[in-house]
Amino acid sequence: MTPGEDSGTRVLGLIGEHLDSIRAQLTDEQYQLLLTRLRALADTPPDDSRAVRRAFQAVRLCLVPLPFDHPVREALDSVRLAGTATVSRPVVLRTRDLLARLTADPPPPGTAAIIAAVELRLLHAPALSAAEVRARYRGSVPPPELIRFADPDLGDRYPEFQFEPGGGAPYEVVLEVNRVLLADADPWGAADWWLSGNAWLGGGSPAALLGIRPDRELVGAAVALVEGD
Repeated sequence: MTPGEDSGTRVLGLIGEHLDSIRAQLTDEQYQLLLTRLRALADTPPDDSRAVRRAFQAVRLCLVPLPFDHPVREALDSVRLAGTATVSRPVVLRTRDLLARLTADPPPPGTAAIIAAVELRLLHAPALSAAEVRARYRGSVPPPELIRFADPDLGDRYPEFQFEPGGGAPYEVVLEVNRVLLADADPWGAADWWLSGNAWLGGGSPAALLGIRPDRELVGAAVALVEGD
């Protein structure tokens, strides 16, 4: 790490250095999602440290599928993005520089369709309607930590894995992990974490391990991603 460089800008620098191998290791869908998240980070106001943290976290989630021995994947473990403007500004500026190089050519066709396919895959997971969730809360407003998708055809949808079986309330560990993953800001990224294989947890999806693995392990896997532990 060069003098004055924080771990966040180091990760972005490594993305630029190893772009070809990143492209080779990710699927088309995963790579296009990474580009979309980078664009969102570049568009974030540099002095809004909370917004930068959320946008940078979304980029990190896109890099988790890389092999553990990949230089960028290894660098994720060292990231501790502090919520200060002094850190936020360089992260955003480095992202803009990176995108200026990546987007020198026109973006590949079909990018929007690929992103839509990611969201469609998540929407197809078993889910509860807004009315069903409200019924569990006796008409009260559900907690904001719950992952909620706005389906243009069916209305708000809440992925079912978040709730205990038999009409139960949300798992407490789900609400805790969703707070760590900032699911209120990026429900798609949080849902993808829950529903995708996770190397920290032996390859299984966190959602499938609810009630099987100890809660502290699920929280630890999320914290390890966000905090770089």
